[in-house]
Amino acid sequence: MNNLIKLMTKKTFLLLASSSLFLLSACNNSNNDDEVMVTPPPPIIYSYEISVTNLTQAQPMSPIAVMLHNDGDFWQVGTSASTALEKLAESGDNSELLDNNIILVSKSGAGILPAGMSETIMLDIQDNIPAKLSLATMLVNTNDAFTGINALAIENLAVNESISVFTNSYDAGTEKNSELMATIPGPAAGGEGFNNARDDVDFVAMHAGIVSQDDGLMQSVLTQAHRFDNPSLKVTIKRVK
Repeated sequence: MNNLIKLMTKKTFLLLASSSLFLLSACNNSNNDDEVMVTPPPPIIYSYEISVTNLTQAQPMSPIAVMLHNDGDFWQVGTSASTALEKLAESGDNSELLDNNIILVSKSGAGILPAGMSETIMLDIQDNIPAKLSLATMLVNTNDAFTGINALAIENLAVNESISVFTNSYDAGTEKNSELMATIPGPAAGGEGFNNARDDVDFVAMHAGIVSQDDGLMQSVLTQAHRFDNPSLKVTIKRVK
């Protein structure tokens, strides 16, 4: 009898142990089958429509550089222009300005913006709402005049909201305003663009305008039609997404 009880007890133990292993295996399989797949949220796209109108009479604008960034600026009145700004202001070349490491995203206009004409540039940025917008272009029938927007705060723009800005013209201070044919790269002269020699005051200032041959500057290749006054551009920034 004792041996029979022992045998039954042993069988019961083995049965219970096998059941426990089955249950554990089933639980493990259940966990594998029920793993939660976490889907990342879709990217958030912020889209801006930048419309630029050339308000001058006869000053074509070089391809417009538009930049979104969170820090810094691209010029300060009273301080020396960067080489990137000098190249833009003397030759219309915006490539080095667009390569600045503070920029989140940037784009160049399609080409020369003639007087009286408009262009719209679209900029998209993903998962990073920018705080500032900057824009720069050269008045190409000048020695080193440029205009634009420097670090305009746009972080509070809501979808379908827009703001308009009228821009002033600046003198990069890197080249004398001689108005000579040899030193003006625009269609009025077809002269030299960027030259790394700085022969002017070497600081950014509000531009005093041109003199022109019509006002007695005999060496000038420019005429009264090339004069400009502020504002030079109308810029409308609209957040569309």
